[in-house]
Amino acid sequence: MVTRKSRWLIFLFILVGAQISFAADTNDSFPVSIHVHVDQPNGAWRPIWRFFGADEPNYAYMQDGKQLISELGELSHGQTFFRTHNLLTSGDGTPALKWGSTGAYKGDTNGQPVYDWTIVDRIFNTYLERHVHPYVEVGFMPEALSVKPEPYQHHWSPTNSYNSIYTGWAYPPKDYAKWSELVFQWVRHSVKQFGAAEVSRWYWETWNEPNIGYWHGSQPDFFKLHDATVDAVRRAFPAAKVGGPDSAGGGNKWFREFLEHCVHGTNYITGQVGTALDFISFHAKGSPTFTNDHVRMGIMNQMRNVDSAFSIVASFPELKSKPIIIGESDPDGCAACQGAQLAYRNGTIYASYTAASIARELELANGHGVNLEGALTWAFEFENEPPFAGFRVLASGGIDLPVLNVFRMLSKMSGQQVAVESSGEIALTNILKSGVRGNPDVSAIASLDKNRLCILLWHYHDDEVAGPDAEVDLALDGLPANAGKINAHQFRIDGDHSNAFTEWQRLGSPEKIPADQYAQLKKAGRLAEMDAPKIIPGKESHLQLRLPRQAVTLLVIEWQTTSAK
Repeated sequence: MVTRKSRWLIFLFILVGAQISFAADTNDSFPVSIHVHVDQPNGAWRPIWRFFGADEPNYAYMQDGKQLISELGELSHGQTFFRTHNLLTSGDGTPALKWGSTGAYKGDTNGQPVYDWTIVDRIFNTYLERHVHPYVEVGFMPEALSVKPEPYQHHWSPTNSYNSIYTGWAYPPKDYAKWSELVFQWVRHSVKQFGAAEVSRWYWETWNEPNIGYWHGSQPDFFKLHDATVDAVRRAFPAAKVGGPDSAGGGNKWFREFLEHCVHGTNYITGQVGTALDFISFHAKGSPTFTNDHVRMGIMNQMRNVDSAFSIVASFPELKSKPIIIGESDPDGCAACQGAQLAYRNGTIYASYTAASIARELELANGHGVNLEGALTWAFEFENEPPFAGFRVLASGGIDLPVLNVFRMLSKMSGQQVAVESSGEIALTNILKSGVRGNPDVSAIASLDKNRLCILLWHYHDDEVAGPDAEVDLALDGLPANAGKINAHQFRIDGDHSNAFTEWQRLGSPEKIPADQYAQLKKAGRLAEMDAPKIIPGKESHLQLRLPRQAVTLLVIEWQTTSAK
């Protein structure tokens, strides 16, 4: 029998081994030339990164969950959003892996609806008190409404088949009118509880990935559910933002048919043409594997998902300007799963992958001419699990992982995006074709806000193996003629900076962490500043830095303007 502790030790061995392999020393390096064209703006900087989510809603108001929600709220000045499953699932609020509940709806002895918003309100209050707003996923099916309620709650672990999670909550309602009334009452209550101004900021969408096992009805059944949901939301609060479908797999036939229904189809509730669509959402996932004793990431698959979905949206003239949210944008498809191919999660490869993928999502949006508003990271935390247990999370036991520091870096960027060229960049066309399997991807994105230039650089490769550092020569073209003294700050994620996982390894990988070591790990998990490279003045200002494989750096360069003499 594989116990929880032995399972944890197996994955710990995998994780530690992968990290040691990655951290192998090398004295080799290769040159990269990066030019930041400060005087070439490419439009407003878009903070698409400020969306997060998780399967388990009840973790949010637990000890470590509240702490992490607070950290997410600190990132974007009140612009962070959180999406979660199971907001209408029946139960008492006790969480488990890939499970949560609120008990919002049940029937009395006569089959009449009984609504209870206590747990839903607790979840949303936890967000709002910490400057995070709901991205409301309307689901799943309450037990009293499901056409096939038994069995209802699943009992899943990473050793079980994923398909075993699809129980009574995944089925259509036996009464669409009661479903519609449930949604109506929820929205009306939310406006009363949180205020119209607040609720008008929220995103409302129906279900999760209804084109796969999460929906155990037909496609027309889901279209009817979606139309009923949108109608109920808008009847309760006409100013609400409604959209969807948060389907799996990027741009596929199902996704196109959903958009066709919303634009040209007959609405199942109103009988009119079309269904309101204020934003469009889909999911894009990578596909990591374990090969030749190491993890190989699949950024190609994720970017293909994004590319195909953008292409479909752009093919509808009525939709091309609609906001798009990639409702789950991740290196793999299951945050609660564990395995050798998922051993990337604690280390810096997850960080460099995230930086590179966000940059390419912005590039794909520009190429298709669509309006990308968000890319939602489906990673949160799992309460009361062993440290660094191999889940896809932002923090483990209250200790931040390196990937969370990418979002701290991105939160410092604002203003206008400016043009960047890199001799070490892997072209987007090549990433779509074959990923990053030959030369590494060493590149950057940059933003300019008045006298403050932020440059995010990464050194990414799909394979989590050792490789030479990049010796980067960074040229700043087009600085203002009246720029005075220039100051630079450097923030770094690598094996020695912003990395609680490697610090935990140095401490002997304790399963039970003493208080003094816990404080040490908490500090190690924060975004670390290191000495900034010196600025070499000239016609172009140059900075030179060494960037290890899978590292991410943020340079913040500021200057004071001088008056003309």
